[in-house]
Amino acid sequence: MAFLEDIREKFSQLVTANGLQREEIQVINARPLTPEEAIGRPERYDFPLLKGKEVMMEALFLGNRGQAFTDMPGNFRGTIEDVLALPLKNNFERAVFVATLNAVMRYLKLVDKTVHCRDKEPGQCALQLVAYIRERFGHPRIAFIGLQPAMVTNLAEHFPLRVVDLDPDNIGQKKGKAIVEDVSHTPEILDWCDIIVATGTTAVNDTLTPLLGEKPIIFYGVTIAGIAYLAGFERYCFCGH
Repeated sequence: MAFLEDIREKFSQLVTANGLQREEIQVINARPLTPEEAIGRPERYDFPLLKGKEVMMEALFLGNRGQAFTDMPGNFRGTIEDVLALPLKNNFERAVFVATLNAVMRYLKLVDKTVHCRDKEPGQCALQLVAYIRERFGHPRIAFIGLQPAMVTNLAEHFPLRVVDLDPDNIGQKKGKAIVEDVSHTPEILDWCDIIVATGTTAVNDTLTPLLGEKPIIFYGVTIAGIAYLAGFERYCFCGH
């Protein structure tokens, strides 16, 4: 929570500097999207969005959309000031905060790609990630945090890779050459790896901080957009909108 409190303070400073907290007409609407709204019709059907394990929350701010994954969906309406006052004690509140952060920072033109890719794009994104990592790191051992099946399948064809996920239904499942492991193996895998590739959803489910250390880390996806900007994280999002 200390990490998100720091992000909240930085966001609050941006909001104040731009006078957004005092504009009562500037309202945040957050709602869960249906799977087809969020990801369209991808080429494979084992994405968490399509399995119903996660939902995409969307915040709308002055025509700008910001999204965040969560397993605790719900609806919210209020001002930015209301969002900044959320206790951030559960995945719903953190998802509202992160989606709002993404929408407002897109409005301020500080970030882009805050809306999830669709249809064939998730597969294209996964293919491009192989080249991205090879160019940045050569042939590293990868700890992959949070199952993104297309990325895991493609990366495991080219690099030593171990993957962990919170969903018990995924544990032991094989994705290409990789087998999904339980999160209890995370410390061991972090010691083993050269780099970490992690879902931005870790910012919502409060599992991000333990990943931060000496190993290079790449966060992928739309959820992490605003946080990556404020925290200086490397972010990969090839096909986001």
